[in-house]
Amino acid sequence: MRATLERAHLLKTLSHVHRVVERRNTIPILSNVLVRADGGEVRLKATDLDLEITETTPAVVEQPGATTVPAHLLHDIVRKLPDGAQVSLETAPDGANLSIRSGRSRFSLQMLPETDFPDITAGPFTHRFEMKAADLRRLIDRTQFAISTEETRYYLNGIYLHTLDGRGGPTLRAVATDGHRLAQADIAAPEGSAGMPGVIVPRKTVGEIKNLIDDPEATALVELSEAKLRISIGTVVLTSKLIDGTFPDYARVIPQGNDKELAVERDDFKTAVDRVSTVSSERGRAVKLSISEGKLVLAVNNPDSGSATEELPADYEDEALEIGFNAKYLLDIADQIGSGTMRFRLADPGSPTLIQDGGDESALFVLMPMRV
Repeated sequence: MRATLERAHLLKTLSHVHRVVERRNTIPILSNVLVRADGGEVRLKATDLDLEITETTPAVVEQPGATTVPAHLLHDIVRKLPDGAQVSLETAPDGANLSIRSGRSRFSLQMLPETDFPDITAGPFTHRFEMKAADLRRLIDRTQFAISTEETRYYLNGIYLHTLDGRGGPTLRAVATDGHRLAQADIAAPEGSAGMPGVIVPRKTVGEIKNLIDDPEATALVELSEAKLRISIGTVVLTSKLIDGTFPDYARVIPQGNDKELAVERDDFKTAVDRVSTVSSERGRAVKLSISEGKLVLAVNNPDSGSATEELPADYEDEALEIGFNAKYLLDIADQIGSGTMRFRLADPGSPTLIQDGGDESALFVLMPMRV
């Protein structure tokens, strides 16, 4: 194999694929990236056996061929080369090393045969549809923070993606929960998505999809089966196994009878929560909301360091109420609200609270209270 590429093109492609590769691997081939040169392009592929990313980049291919080399090492080398450089990749005749040349720099990396590289893409995809990459990014942004990290409840370690008949017609919905909070986001269902299986997209895959969407005007081709997901955006193809489990009936968690309504300015609320939580302990980041007619008082009391309070104007006309929440969870939700109004629907200090964006009903958030 012999090919020459622009350093910027190679670096961008490597940046996408090398993140899949775990730093520590018991299987040597999984530490490598597959490099295949053919027909005026170089194709790079990396996998961890659950997730695979493939991307092509233009190149001058003098001799087609394929090999595998350490992914993170190759990325670090290309990253440290000067801007505008040309990078030449050439395999040794004995098949033992890949030579990398750029200007006066020379590197030689040990190779493993490309025939050993695994392929997880086999099998049919039953559903296929296109959607705006910006819509896919919005579903992820609104829900990713609520994905559980508790490995024993593996079925919560991802985003549940499914279609349903919403109030405005067919809807594609993303839901994530960790038992303390729930995030739900809707978009109009793309044409062709009807009847797709409800799937749980793993946390790592969700993060990689988000990183791949750097052009909001791009179109994402989504292909699904009950076991796998494939997303193609431009020259990048991501294939992932799905979580084999049943997502809980999240509708039962969403409160329907919360009749106390509180509205506050999102920016004021976020900065106030951030300020008062400065004195909170790392273990219990509880902030107490004391709500009364026309005002909201935020308070934190930490016996080890001190206390803090801040008062905000609020739109509230019901009976006075005190309720506690985890400050970090409040800030996570505030980050998903537009710069306008946050609306809270409350019941009592021990029941879950519903939070929505005052100007956007396509997303909702449920937060469990804390004792304060």
